[in-house]
Amino acid sequence: MQDATRVFAGDCTVTYEDDDRVEKRGEVVVLVKPDNTVLVHDAEGYQPASWLTRADVVRYASDTDGVRLVAGSGTERLAVTAHETTLDTFAPVTPAGPDVGVCPDCGGPLVRSRGRVVCVGCRANYPLPRDAAVLDESCADCGLPRIRVERGDVFDVCLDRHCERLDDAVRERFDGAWDCPSCGGVLRIERRRNLRAVCADCESSFSVPHGRVVGTCDCGGPRFETGSGERCLATACPARAP
Repeated sequence: MQDATRVFAGDCTVTYEDDDRVEKRGEVVVLVKPDNTVLVHDAEGYQPASWLTRADVVRYASDTDGVRLVAGSGTERLAVTAHETTLDTFAPVTPAGPDVGVCPDCGGPLVRSRGRVVCVGCRANYPLPRDAAVLDESCADCGLPRIRVERGDVFDVCLDRHCERLDDAVRERFDGAWDCPSCGGVLRIERRRNLRAVCADCESSFSVPHGRVVGTCDCGGPRFETGSGERCLATACPARAP
C-alpha cells in the first residue's frame, strides 16, 4: 500500500455502474486513497457524490486527451473522465489518531490508530493490543512508549514486542500457576495465534481474557474481572454443567 493519495480536480463526468447506471457531471475533487478507495466530492454536503470502497483495481491515465480513471470491484465500476483539469497531484498521507509520543528514530510524532502506533515522520509502525493503554513513559532501552495491558494481572511492557514481549511477562507470572477447568491439570501459557492457557494433560486450550484474576472458580480454574463482567477462564465453564 502506498502512503500517498492521488488528488485531481476539474470538470468531470462521473459514471457509476452496478445494477443501474448513474452519470453525473460537475466540478469535482477526486481522491484515490492508498487502499484503492475512490471518493468523488462535489459542493454539496459531507457525503461523496460517488465512491467505490477498496476497489480491486484502479486504472489511471493522464495524457493530451485529459485525465481518465476507472475503478472496479466485483460488479461495481466507477469511471471518471476529466474534460478540464485544475489539479492533478499526489499528497502524502498517514494514519491519524491521538498523539502518544515521539519517535526515537526520527523525532516525528507517534499516533495511535486502528490497533497500532504509527510514526507520522518515518512511517514506522507497531502493533498494539486493542485493550492497551499507552503510558506517558518511555522504554529505557529503545525510547518508545511503554504500554499497560491486563492479562490476568497488570503488565507494563515496551510498545515494541521485539524489545520486550508481553507473552514473556505473562508466561513468567502465570505459567503453571492455574489449574485446568476441564481436568485439574497444569496450564501452560502459550502463543497460538492469541495468548492461551493450554493444559499439559488433556490438551484443553483457553484464550487468556483481557482482565485480571480475582479468584478461583468452582471448577478450579481462575476467574477474571473483565470489561464485560466477571467470568471463568473457560467460556463454557464445566462448573455450570448440570
